[in-house]
Amino acid sequence: MNSEFMDALASIEKDKGIDKEIILEAIEQALITGYKRNFNSAQNVRVDIDRESGQIRVFARKTVVEEVFDARLEISQEEAKGINPHYEVDDIVEIEVTPRDFGRIAAQTAKQVVTQRVREAERGIIYSDFIDREEDIMTGIVQRQDHRFIYVDLGKVEALMPLNEQMPNETYRHNDRIKAFITKVEKTTKGPQIMISRSHPGLLKRLFELEVPEIYDGTVEVKSVSREAGERSKISVHAEDEDIDPVGSCVGQRGQRVQTIVDELKGEKIDIVRWSEDPKVYVSNALSPSKVVDVLVNEEQKMTTVIVPDYQLSLAIGKRGQNARLAAKLTGWKIDIKSESEAEESGIYPVADNDEPFDDEETDEDLPQSFAELADEDIFQDMDEEDDEPEKDDRE
Repeated sequence: MNSEFMDALASIEKDKGIDKEIILEAIEQALITGYKRNFNSAQNVRVDIDRESGQIRVFARKTVVEEVFDARLEISQEEAKGINPHYEVDDIVEIEVTPRDFGRIAAQTAKQVVTQRVREAERGIIYSDFIDREEDIMTGIVQRQDHRFIYVDLGKVEALMPLNEQMPNETYRHNDRIKAFITKVEKTTKGPQIMISRSHPGLLKRLFELEVPEIYDGTVEVKSVSREAGERSKISVHAEDEDIDPVGSCVGQRGQRVQTIVDELKGEKIDIVRWSEDPKVYVSNALSPSKVVDVLVNEEQKMTTVIVPDYQLSLAIGKRGQNARLAAKLTGWKIDIKSESEAEESGIYPVADNDEPFDDEETDEDLPQSFAELADEDIFQDMDEEDDEPEKDDRE
């Protein structure tokens, strides 16, 4: 090696961000192994690379002893003092043993070490970049697919999307540009492995952050997301400022904001509901678009019984129970939905449920039942008397 090699290392340090000293130390350690393997040596040796000229020298390290048993590892005190009179027993003496053709071995070794270190450094840089993007959204280009994964190019690395993370209503083709949610970043022997998803609820949240400035700047907060990818999703939002409508902010003017997200998710239906710390209000909102009569809350079991009009029962439950299932995931409360007639039959919610029980006797005896009975009241008699009076002539 020469000064040109050292200049090349300096360029690598600048371009790849790899410390030149780390590479040189790695080369020195590799040259020790190469020396012992190629020259069949069992000596303790040290390889030194001059940081300016790039010159390589090999030194055998021997221990000073009074009586030598292994000349490869030991040197007598008398011989050591011939080199330097200050050597004492147990000191280490270094004797240069650089072979004549060691430069060829050194060049091959250096090339291998530099290539390996550059590759490791690049992998480390990629890992550092992507570990900070975990649970974030990125745009990639579909490259290929097999029976296990869709392979998506994210620029510096190829990410993997497993079958169970794909949307069932999507078909992925070569060169398709897609947005995906990074679920996991791992270090492996082959470099960083990036796992992505199109079905994760986090994708919906990140898409809203991209499309709704109020969510991005924190004015509107996404409280919870529940999703059945490709079919329907629910997202609850909240704003501390009472003057801000969180649902309207997400919907956008003429629904443009939410429509952009629906288009990205290939027509997936999205319900945006207002979050509330009151479970009655929150569960009622979460069952949108169905109407709710009342919500009975069991705090201990974290369970709610929701009463809906008879004609709204199927809408509240949803197709294959989807609406109720998503609402339960969104709120974190168990939800049991009953129609008004079912609730009345079971006795848990009478239809005429006032603060005081409804009095049947009072209804029968005291309340007028028809317009015929109302005719007997004084007010109708007074009206009749007024009608019997002769009309005055306006001319008078």
